[in-house]
Amino acid sequence: MKVALLYPPPWKIAAAGQERFAVGEGPPDDYVDGDLDADFFQIPYGLLTLAAEATSRGHKVRVLNLSAMPYAEVVEVVRRLDADVFGMSCWTANRRGVGYVADLIRSFHPSAHVVIGGPHATPFAREMLEHHASIDTVSRGESEATFIELLERLERGAPTEGIPGTAFRKGDQVELGPSRKSMASLDQLTPPQAYFATHIVMTSRGCPWACTFCGAETTWGRGFRAHSTPYVIAALEQALERLPVRMVQIKDDTFTANRKRVLELCREIRARDLRFLWSCDTRVDVLDEELLIEMRRAGCQRLSLGVESGSDRILSNIDKKITAREIRDAALLAKSVGIQVRFYMMLGNRGETEQTFRETLAFLEEAKPHQYVFSCLSIYPGTRDFQDAVAAGWLDPKLYFEGDFQELKVPYDADERTTRLMNEWFHEHRGIQNFYREDLVAARAILDKVGEYHGAHLDLAGAYFRAEDWTAAATHAERALSLGTPVPGLALNYLAVIAQRRGDLETMKQHFLQAAKVDPQHHMLIVNVEKTRAWFRAGGPDLGLPLHLEAGHEFQLLERTLQPTLPGPLAADFDDFDTMPPAVPRHLPTQAEVTLEGHEKQGFGSRSLRVVS
Repeated sequence: MKVALLYPPPWKIAAAGQERFAVGEGPPDDYVDGDLDADFFQIPYGLLTLAAEATSRGHKVRVLNLSAMPYAEVVEVVRRLDADVFGMSCWTANRRGVGYVADLIRSFHPSAHVVIGGPHATPFAREMLEHHASIDTVSRGESEATFIELLERLERGAPTEGIPGTAFRKGDQVELGPSRKSMASLDQLTPPQAYFATHIVMTSRGCPWACTFCGAETTWGRGFRAHSTPYVIAALEQALERLPVRMVQIKDDTFTANRKRVLELCREIRARDLRFLWSCDTRVDVLDEELLIEMRRAGCQRLSLGVESGSDRILSNIDKKITAREIRDAALLAKSVGIQVRFYMMLGNRGETEQTFRETLAFLEEAKPHQYVFSCLSIYPGTRDFQDAVAAGWLDPKLYFEGDFQELKVPYDADERTTRLMNEWFHEHRGIQNFYREDLVAARAILDKVGEYHGAHLDLAGAYFRAEDWTAAATHAERALSLGTPVPGLALNYLAVIAQRRGDLETMKQHFLQAAKVDPQHHMLIVNVEKTRAWFRAGGPDLGLPLHLEAGHEFQLLERTLQPTLPGPLAADFDDFDTMPPAVPRHLPTQAEVTLEGHEKQGFGSRSLRVVS
């Protein structure tokens, strides 16, 4: 079967220089550039797992990221894709785009089968079919087995009605097939890294907890399931073979839910000498010092924690099952081993008042994460917030089919004064906020605790650099290199900038040249090299022009705007199902061709909370 897997845009996007599409077709009235979070443009990992599974079974698969593509180009792409099956990933933010693209598919390819899945389609399976005549099937929840069964039935010409885990049409009626059990063993899946260059790896599914705002249980079912350590190691090795920078994001809902598994995985990473840096997301109540030390020595550089609030009352209201004290203690432990701590915070949860909001701000001052980022509460279908809001009568599900908002960002029950206060604060503090950096005392303590680890020496190099002790900073950067840091480009950048601060331009150039040979794919390094070249061209040394270079080693991924990971240009043969995708380029020389994970992030969706009456 010829299979096209698409990630549609959020709405009809106008081309550069053209007017926006009319209300209802284009973006919301209050939309401004930057309202779409940078993460929105990442290809959903689920599309890659579906593609890997279908490809491994002999189907001809194309995966296209259309999330930022002007609508006129989307029309042409769909027209050229002569696929038997079109699959789309449907999220709340792109639900309208899914409908538009489904209509295009039906117009150009009337005999093709259109199937959608994803976290928005799953709880609205029946409604999506009722509102979009061009969609044939909705896959609910975990979809790999469902999708493969659908392909097999279509291939042999068998009816597709009644497949477990689907919603479908039977005549003029919409029906639900029986539920499909979650996979007993995730290891039966083909790793996406076998076919695609992605810095994202998922090692487990599900979360044992059930916060009111989260729909993980709706997607994955109850409980927590994980890949085996050999499976994860193989996926990591395949990922690292394709990536230009040895940095990976582990995007499990709660990576450390099973402590024993993570300890085993970290020790196996070290035993195999898989040198790379990685980040993960988890909860504060599944961390301890031994685990954090093992994680750091295995390359964990950043820990993103779902904190949400600094008010114990709010944490209780959203069923977080943690306290502000536990959060502070966990953050302190992680910082003590040199792991960069990022807090994910929320505004507008149940019971939010001016007092709880100010408690949260005071809590941040006390806990001192390296970074924090706020988002407004979004009411997602499939969450307890959604169910309770509908039951309370202040939310009508039809709004998701009649409204043109990106995501429904509302305070759950805050009054107008509190909502106004949060909006004003959020407007001034959108995006990732850098907050804490280790001083010399803290950096030395990290080295003492972690031992002769390259990352701990790079931490100390950074602390000495900020203290303008160039000799000590250079000593520890060189030690990080000798210990085999997986990001030599950043260590060499320290040495180059130190040389420049000392006035040694020849040594600076030598370090930059060495970095370009061994590890050029870092945003800070690229910016510094471009600044330095421009400075030399302008006669900087002779004219005494200033040259401002930066050094640091924060966990910051530099991503290539290549399909399908990000919505870069399509290959000329994107519609040729008989050819495999082109080999992944190993080098990316110019800043214009890259984007940054988390760089200059403009916030999470709509710029403010609003009241739904």
